[in-house]
Formats: sequence, C-alpha cells, structure tokens
Amino acid sequence: MSRTVADRAAAIAAVAEVFREHGFEGASLSAITARTGLGKGSLYYFFPGGKEEMAEAVLAEIDGWFTRAIFSPLRDDADPEAAIRRMLRETDSYFRSGRRVCLIGAFALGDTRDRFAARIAAYFAAWRAALAEALMRANRPEASERAEHAVLAIQGALVLARALGDQAVFVRALERLERELLAE
Repeated sequence: MSRTVADRAAAIAAVAEVFREHGFEGASLSAITARTGLGKGSLYYFFPGGKEEMAEAVLAEIDGWFTRAIFSPLRDDADPEAAIRRMLRETDSYFRSGRRVCLIGAFALGDTRDRFAARIAAYFAAWRAALAEALMRANRPEASERAEHAVLAIQGALVLARALGDQAVFVRALERLERELLAE
C-alpha cells in the first residue's frame, strides 16, 4: 500500500499511475484506494463523480503540464530553436526516457477513446500546432508536416521502447527528431 495522500492534487497523481498501469477500464476502485491510501469515502470526497471524474482530473492535469512545459514555450519563446530543444528535453523527462506510458495515447487506443475523444484530440492537436508554429518561426520548411511527424515519432518511440523494454529506443528517437526538426 502506498502512503495516504493528503490532498486532491496528490490523489490525481496517484490515480494517474493506476490508470497508466491498468487502463481506465481495468483501474478498479480497490487498486485506486490501495495506491492513494484513501478510503472510498475520501475518494468520493475528492471526486464526487467517481472514476470518470478522476479520469477528467488526470487528463486536465496532464494537459496543464504540457501547456506550461511544452505548448506555451513553443508558441511564446523568442528563440524557437531553443523552445524545440526544450520540448524534447521536457518530453524525455516527462516520459522518463520511454519508461512512462503516455496516458492520453493509451486512452486514445482503448475503449475509453470515445468517452474522452474531445480532450484526447485537443491534446494532440495542441502539440502539433504549437510545434508547427515554432518551426514556422524558425523558418523550417514543411513546418506542419514536420510537427505531425514529430508527435507521431514520439508516440511510436514510446510504444517501441516499452515493447522492447529498451529506453534507449526513445532517447535515440528524440535525438533523431532534434536533428530532423532543426535541419534547414
């Protein structure tokens, strides 16, 4: 059993890990209570809407992190090349060099997709658009195509690294993306 979480933010982080391990459908209330250390009553205090509200809160947290750490810098940094490099570093850190599942990607592939379709689509569209904007500001040709390829490559590298149990796959993919994205 994990230590008992003290607030909603800590509960969201713990629930996210349960969803990463078991998926939305497979995440039982007992697995969630075991990970958070909270009883059912406390969980429903934090999430009156149950597991669906938990998933919405987790997805909102992920979206907020990506907006702050990746999307906004890509759109706003005066040096778009530095923002692209930062995106790759932050992506590596967030996904723990390929050891961490992309929960939004996992939701997109599972039966959960229809339930959270708008949020899933918005996440990937925001990433692609912010990266394309940075590439355009950096005067890189085919910015939209490069951005789409980069998001696709990151997601594919996550799957391959996890499938092979080899985080170096993910690290190499990010290194290759940096060269490709910043090539003139």
